[in-house]
Parts: sequence; C-alpha cells; structure tokens
Amino acid sequence: MAQEPYEVADTVDITNLVCPMTFVTAKAALAELEIGEVLRVHLAAGEPMENVPRSFADDGQKVLALKEADDGAYDLDVKKLEDE
Repeated sequence: MAQEPYEVADTVDITNLVCPMTFVTAKAALAELEIGEVLRVHLAAGEPMENVPRSFADDGQKVLALKEADDGAYDLDVKKLEDE
C-alpha cells in the first residue's frame, strides 16, 4: 500500500453510527486536533460516505482522501484548516 504524504494524527470509527451522529462524532474528534493535523474517519458506505466529506468541506476543512478500507468500509482523511 502506498504511503500517504502526510501523517494521520488520530482515527475515529463511526461505522456503527447513523446520521447526524456520524458527522457530530467526527467533528468532535477533529476539534481535538491542532490546525494542520489530519484525522482519519472510518465510515460506512452510503449516507455517511456522501454526507461526512461534504460537511467537513462546508466547514472549511480540507478533505485529503476517501478510499476503501480492508473491511469494506471507507477511510476519510481530513486536514484541520481552522477552528470552529
């Protein structure tokens, strides 16, 4: 597997949550990081995969990658650009 050009500071698994708690939980995890750090969000396909990346982008954060994980879920990497 190729190495990302950035370091992931923390990971949060939201595969067992439903909207709107998926983004609420992921946003709270990102809030714990410093500006410039990267959060990996492990999320399910479907609604979370559609809504969570868009919600982060709407919040002014940078979506770096969205890729399928080994377990069939997805990993979303988000770089914190600004505080809430």
